[in-house]
This record gives sequence, structure tokens and C-alpha cells, in this order.
Amino acid sequence: MTVRDVRIYPDPVLKRRAAGVATIDGAARSLATDLVDTMRANERCVGLAANQIGELRRCIVVDVTGHAKARSCAGLIVLFDPVVVRSSGSAVAREGCLSIPEFTANVRRAADVTVRGLTPDGSAREIAADAFEARALLHEIDHLDGILFLDRVTSVATDVFPRKRG
Repeated sequence: MTVRDVRIYPDPVLKRRAAGVATIDGAARSLATDLVDTMRANERCVGLAANQIGELRRCIVVDVTGHAKARSCAGLIVLFDPVVVRSSGSAVAREGCLSIPEFTANVRRAADVTVRGLTPDGSAREIAADAFEARALLHEIDHLDGILFLDRVTSVATDVFPRKRG
């Protein structure tokens, strides 16, 4: 088990676009394992992108299992080179991020998505998700493009909040 340090904004790696994963080899699978281990080591964390541990490769992990806000739940999702192939609807909800630990914000995102990518064994996987799981997938894919949830806020004055502790 390898838990990696999570990069905190304003670390510049968080604003950079990650490169595609050319081949899913041992190094790529190791990255995915580190992402899962790091996500699970952080209480209430439901997703992580490679940028957040300093790796500029397109890999995300998401798991909303047991979360009160989840409607759809595909279990543990590990995707290389994820892309949104369909999105619809719109909803505003509160988001937080391990890389921006002091704040949460109201963010508008698609309510339903279909995401496609490659699994650690190299097979294609397509996931249809809604509500909280869709939001988590979109949040992590944004990270791969160097986009933070604060970049999606309509008004810093009315939509950003200090994170509640405890």
C-alpha cells in the first residue's frame, strides 16, 4: 500500500493538463493503485486524479459506495484516458477537494453523464452515472485538464464557503 502526498493549491501541477497514457503497463497500474490507496486513506474522499499526487498522466479513481448523496454507484472506478461521451441536465451542488482543503463551493455540472476510458487491464469501460457519482467523475476529469472546482464557480462572493470541520 502506497499512500502518496496530495498536492495542495497553488501547486502548479494542479493547473496543468495531464498527458494521455500511451500504454497500460506496470507503471500505469502502479499509479492507479497509489491513487486508490491515497483516496481510501483520506476520510470522506470519493475521488482522486493523478495530478493531485503530482503525476501528469490521465488517470482517475472514483468510488461513491455508501455515500448518502449517491444514486448511481458503479463501485470502484479506475479509468485511464477518461472522456465524457454524453452529458445532460444540470444541477448545482456543493463540492470540496483534497487539493483545496480550506473551501467548498456551489458548482453547476451536468446531472447525467456517460464516461468512457480504459481499465487497468486495458479493456474499455463505459459508465453511465447520475447525481453525485456523475459530479465526482466530472470533478476528477476536470483535474486532468488543469481545472479546479473554484474555476467553475459563478460568484466567489456567494458560492465559496470556508470548509466546516468536525
